[in-house]
Amino acid sequence: MTGDAAAGAAPRAVVVDRVTKQFTLRHARSIKDMTVRALRRERLRDRFTALDGVSATIRVGEAVALLGVNGSGKSTMLKIISGVMPPDAGSVRVRGRLAGLIEVGAGLHPELTGRENVFLNGAILGMDRAETLRKFDAIVEFADVGRFLDQPVRFYSSGMFMRLAFSIAVHTEPDVFLIDEVLAVGDPLFRDKCISRLHEFRDSGSTMVIVAHDVRLLRQICTRGIFLEQGRVVWDGDIETATDLLVTKRQERRRALAAENGRDGPGGAGAGRAGGPGAAGAPAPVS
Repeated sequence: MTGDAAAGAAPRAVVVDRVTKQFTLRHARSIKDMTVRALRRERLRDRFTALDGVSATIRVGEAVALLGVNGSGKSTMLKIISGVMPPDAGSVRVRGRLAGLIEVGAGLHPELTGRENVFLNGAILGMDRAETLRKFDAIVEFADVGRFLDQPVRFYSSGMFMRLAFSIAVHTEPDVFLIDEVLAVGDPLFRDKCISRLHEFRDSGSTMVIVAHDVRLLRQICTRGIFLEQGRVVWDGDIETATDLLVTKRQERRRALAAENGRDGPGGAGAGRAGGPGAAGAPAPVS
């Protein structure tokens, strides 16, 4: 008997163990740029750390949100969990069948029809042909692509792409479902339909990991939030505290940008000359 079982805890669905991921930021794209930067003794490239020793354990049946402002590393973490990219250090272990919607249309071949993509993407996500045939009508009905089913998906709108990809993924009945911002695309009616399906999925005891900026949606679906900042976990706990932290960080970033724009724009540094706009005692310009 494992320690988890002995303690009565649910089995572990996802284990992220000290994961680190770095990317190279190139400042020169041509021989000319490289030569100029070299003569100026400027750096040709920098290393950006997207994830810095991140660890987290997600148990079966949990609905977990990965949160953070842009550039915090949440989407990178989701891609590493999905297997789309490998970590530079550390490891990720996933229990059971995994399905992910990492970006709109991921897994759909643009030159194939919607019908053909149902079988292709279904196979990628672990369904055999017999299972796909059994679920085919339900997938098509949920996706609501209608008469476009036998058209190449390169002619689909972004909303149709998302509907088909979501429908295929959710009908694979994965043990772990990964979602990254795809619900921001599509009409409100289908979005509500997807959210309802996610509630069913969560209530069935399956595991979800979601990246989204919609605080209200995350509070509806998730019970736990992992907040990332500069590639490190700064909060791992209840979703209310995690989303409050996200709101606070967004406000801080907006204030910092406003202050920066104020320094650079009209009324900023150098604009407060005596008798001019922004001078002491003068009313501030209305924007």
